[in-house]
Amino acid sequence: MIKTPQQLVVMREAGRLLAQVFSMLDTFVVAGRSTLELDSAVETFIRQELKARPASLGQYDYPFCINTSINEVVCHGMPSATQLLMDGDIINIDITLEKGGFIADSSKMYMIGNVSPKARRLVEMTFEAMWAGIRQVRPGARLGDIGHAIQHHAHTNGYSVVREYCGHGIGREMHEEPQILHFGRPGTGLELREGMVFTIEPMLNQGSAKVRSLKDGWTVVTKDNSLSAQWEHTVAVTADGFEVLTLQASA
Repeated sequence: MIKTPQQLVVMREAGRLLAQVFSMLDTFVVAGRSTLELDSAVETFIRQELKARPASLGQYDYPFCINTSINEVVCHGMPSATQLLMDGDIINIDITLEKGGFIADSSKMYMIGNVSPKARRLVEMTFEAMWAGIRQVRPGARLGDIGHAIQHHAHTNGYSVVREYCGHGIGREMHEEPQILHFGRPGTGLELREGMVFTIEPMLNQGSAKVRSLKDGWTVVTKDNSLSAQWEHTVAVTADGFEVLTLQASA
């Protein structure tokens, strides 16, 4: 669970490379592209340009490098040659990358063309909720502090928090202990210690928090077909706070 300084050096590099993938996508994610094109571009960039490995490909028998979750899709949306990005869509792209034996994990929302004010606000408030959680990270804080900060921000702004999916420890494996819930009570849960590395990745819905899974066994959608948004970073606990390992240079 606790990473050594030497391991953190490797994880920092994996996070830096993953941030470069999103910088590449910033100009590539446009209306008219298929989600399978996005997947292919990411795989090529990770393998050929970054000399790294797309960690999601083959993990739990998942057949793609990325998740592409559009509009009412909460998470785990599967790329498709027939699914084209359309004006007004919001899409979460979730990517993992392995370099030097360690994995980084991050996701980002993209707004395609003329997005409605309601959809834009959901994307922005979800981003703020993630950062509200991240800002709680420091030695001596507890996991409940992170969850409470996210939940409070979401509920204050009129959104629900998906409870079935959570953040997680990360390192040599994509999913390690502990689980990072996006709801909770302050002062409860595991105490954070320097060297812990985990993801914070809240999913907020415009409507009900209830979700359902589609027949493909992966895609999760809102039960009431309301819009959903998610942001994610890989975060390390430092001696006096936190370090976001997957932060883009321009962010």
